[in-house]
This record gives sequence, C-alpha cells and structure tokens, in this order.
Amino acid sequence: MSELRGLEIKEPCFTRFTSSIEKHHLPERFTFPFYYQPHPLCVLAAQQLQKHLVTQTQWQHNFGLFDDPNNIIGKMFGVLLVKNTAEELGFISAFSGKLAEKNHIHGFVPPVFDLLTEDSFFLSEKVAINKLNEKIKELQDNQKLFFLEQELITLKADHTQQLLVLRGELVENRKARKIQRQTLQNDLNSSITDKELKELAQQSVYDKWRLKELNNQSQQSIRQRQVKMDQLTKPIAELKLQRKTLSADLQNRIFSQYQFLNKKLVPKSLVDIFAETALKTPPAGAGECAAPKLLQYAFQHHLMPLAMAEFWWGASPKSEVKKHQQYYPACTGKCQPILKHMLVGMQMDENPFLYNYAQGKNLDIIYRDQDILVVNKPSEFLSVPGKEISDSVYLRIKQQFPDATGPIIVHRLDMSTSGLMVIALNPQANKYLQKQFIHREVHKQYVALVEGLPQQNEGEINLPLRGDLYDRPKQIVCNQYGKQAITQWQVLERHPEKNQTKVLLTPQTGRTHQLRVHCAHAKGLNMPIVGDDLYGTLANRLHLQAQSLKIKHPVSKQVMTFKLEAEF
Repeated sequence: MSELRGLEIKEPCFTRFTSSIEKHHLPERFTFPFYYQPHPLCVLAAQQLQKHLVTQTQWQHNFGLFDDPNNIIGKMFGVLLVKNTAEELGFISAFSGKLAEKNHIHGFVPPVFDLLTEDSFFLSEKVAINKLNEKIKELQDNQKLFFLEQELITLKADHTQQLLVLRGELVENRKARKIQRQTLQNDLNSSITDKELKELAQQSVYDKWRLKELNNQSQQSIRQRQVKMDQLTKPIAELKLQRKTLSADLQNRIFSQYQFLNKKLVPKSLVDIFAETALKTPPAGAGECAAPKLLQYAFQHHLMPLAMAEFWWGASPKSEVKKHQQYYPACTGKCQPILKHMLVGMQMDENPFLYNYAQGKNLDIIYRDQDILVVNKPSEFLSVPGKEISDSVYLRIKQQFPDATGPIIVHRLDMSTSGLMVIALNPQANKYLQKQFIHREVHKQYVALVEGLPQQNEGEINLPLRGDLYDRPKQIVCNQYGKQAITQWQVLERHPEKNQTKVLLTPQTGRTHQLRVHCAHAKGLNMPIVGDDLYGTLANRLHLQAQSLKIKHPVSKQVMTFKLEAEF
C-alpha cells in the first residue's frame, strides 16, 4: 500500500504525496468546511487516496461500483492536508462510520472513541441489554399470552358485531313504538289508555336494559381476559422500562467518551457540545464523520491542519443525492456543532453565507398594477430575508413601494434560481393568489441546463421529498415521510460536445428544491443541474430559471401569462 505509506512508528497515518506538489501554493487559511472548493493539494491527496481504494487488497467493501447489487454501502472519505513536526507536507485520511465492518483500517485515522475495544464498557453493558432482550422475547413468545391476545381480539369483534345487531333491532323497535303511538293518537274512535302508554314505555326501558346488559356482560368478559393478560404483560413492560433506562445510560456514557479537541487541546464531549444546540442530545452517528476524526487525529499527533476535503465513493444512496467522487461539505446537523468547537482559534476562509450576493444586482419589474407585481429575480438573490442577510425581493419591494399594504411574497424561488415571481401588494390579492397556488391552478415552467444527455425526450419524475434532518437545507427522497413531488420534463436542446442538455421542467407540486433533487437523484434524471452547489458541482451560477408563469388576476380574473428567456 505504497500510496498510504507514511511514518510507520510515530505517525502511522501520515501520508506523503507520490506526485509532485512543487507548483502548488499552500493554502493561506483553513477550509471553511460547510461550503468550499477543494484546494488543489487536497484534490491531489484525494486522487491518491482514490487510487489506493481501487488497488488495495487488504480489505473488502461493497461500494456498489461493480455488479454486486447486495448490501451496497457507499462511503464518505476525507483528506486533511497537514504538516508534521518535521515541517513535511502530507495528508491524513479518514472514512465516516465503519469501513469493511471495521473501525480500524491501516492507513486511516482511528475513531475518536472505539466502542468495540476489548476493555470497552460498551461490550459488557451491551451483554446486559441483550439478556434483557432475550428475556423480553421469551415472555412475548409465551403461547398463553398469544391465545389470550387472540381471545381478546375475538371478544371485542364479537361484542362490536352483537352491538351493531342489537342497535339495529332497537332502532326498529323505536320506530314501531312511534308508529303505534301515532296510530293510537290519530284513531278518533280509540282512546289512549294509561295501560297502553305504560306498556310502550316499559318496552323502551327494556330495550335500554338489553343494551346496557350486553355492554356489561361483554365488558366483564373483556376485563377478565385483560386481567389475565396484564399478569403476563406487566413483567414485559417492567423489563422494557429497565432496558430503556440502561440504553439511555449507556448512550450518555458513550457520548461522554467522545472528547473532541481543538487547536489549544481543550477537550469537549458530545454531551456538552450538543447541549448548546436545539437538538440538546447528540444524534446517532455524531462524531463518526470523517471531518472530526481527521482534526482529532491531527491535534493529538501535533500535525498542523492546512486544508480539508471530503468526497463520496460508491453508488448513490437511496435517499440522498451523492455522486461517486463528488466533493461535499461537512453536514450541518451532526458535524457543524462539533467543528464549531474544534476549529476555535484557527484562521479560516471567509464564511460565504455571510456575503450578500444580491449587492449590486437589480430587481427588474416585469408587470405592475395596484394589486400585484411580477418581477424577474436574479440568481443568488433571496426571496425573503435570511438569518444573516436581509437584502431580498421582499425588502427591495417594501423599500420601493412604502405605501403599499404589502408586499406579500406569494411564492418563493430558491436563492440560486432566477426568474419570474409574483408578489401581492395587498391582503386581498394575496388571499386570491394563495388559493390558486394551493389548488395548483398556477402554471409554472422552468428551464434548466443539466449535466448529461437523457436517452428519452420527455418523462415524469415522481419522488416524494422531505428535509434532511441532519443536513439542512438539503432535501432527501423519502417514501415513508416525504411529501408527494411530481415533475414533468422535456428535452429542449442537446449539447453533446459539452455533455449537457437544456430541459423544460414543469412541476406539478411545489416542494423545496424539488427540481434540483429530481434532476440530480439517481432515480430521477440522475443529471444534476449545472452549477448546483448542493446536489451537483459549483459553477458561475445555478442554471435554473423560472421561465413562464400563468396566473389569474386577483381582481379582473383575467388570465395573465408571463415569459422570460433563460439568462444562460
């Protein structure tokens, strides 16, 4: 494994470059890990690591790059450009989670805390939890409990059926008594006697008693079975509570063992790190990503971190958009709180999320009357004020039309998407326009340039979407919890020389990042939009524009159509 051969004794994970690095300058500051273009030296390091992944024979892992369709697990890898104590330039490598079912692979940095070491408390306490699991399963598999459950189900079903039949009979009896009373009252030759009325009243009382008696008998039978069941299920509930307590205590002990260092070698546990976040408790897998593992090893072994990059290796996951060999930033949910502590005191590249990209750009008004505006939003221009940047379509319109009772943003475009937006200038117009969007009466079409050449000329993408809980604002495909998202697409122009295609996108729904995910996902077009910095590769801009918009005017009810030619 010559590509990862380093100082085998003192620095077993330090890797020297096998290709010339003389023409490359060192980075001036450390990488801002949540949005970056990899430094050329990090690209070289990643390429060297990737060559090793292809040629090594020491371990096996199914990345899904070949024909085996079973147990495919793509993996995030990271490289950290460092200088050692001898001022030699090199890099260290890491993988997220496990690789080949192992925490330790020669040449890669170890985990921050290894649960599976022989002297780990995790193994002994896991044995206790497993014993509880076995006992719970043994009690749950009790045949007597099974038969009681079945009896209880049958009793409840029988009671429901008997109740249904009796209620129907009582309804008919009540109708008959009503008819009988009316007949007696309408018969002029007949006088209603107290005895006859009393008999009808008694029949009514008797029917009510029958209903009450059926309920009492059924409930008594059900209670008897339930008492017997409780005698069997109570020990199970107690064992489950005991297991829950043990598991929670074990999880907290594990989180406490994850102690992350920063440049000043100040440790901080996962528990303390996430106590300062909205989550309060660390999510599963926190601390196992490549980025914190790399920095931890560097600080422990007195290596100077210079720059970092992470890439995906393997087949795309089912839910996320991850492309083979594509570089990705650190996730915001699991890594950001950890790296916030670990990067204290380090000079980093500027945070691009604090820069106002709308500065110097004009917001062109396409149409205006006293009720609505239609504007052409530039790319990299917020629709509404963000957490850090207030400059937006909303603020610009509010400043330009201070006397309007609006503006009210009826629908939004992603910051990176350009094109047509409609804005209500009063609450009445907003209410009418909102109804059109809710009932999907607004016709919108987008034009995009995608990376690749579709085999077909048109199609439909139906992939439900929800927010990525641990990496916002990204969206993921989720059949269980995702909201329906449907996009029609059609080829407009093919550019084989650039391996790009211009497509027309017609969304039937309006989910966040719908078009971007549907284009990039493996089960969608599998072709990211050119310049998509979240799901593809960064370029001068996101090549996606809201090209046409058809609405019904909120006052005149006239159908209005607006169209813009793509700016790319």
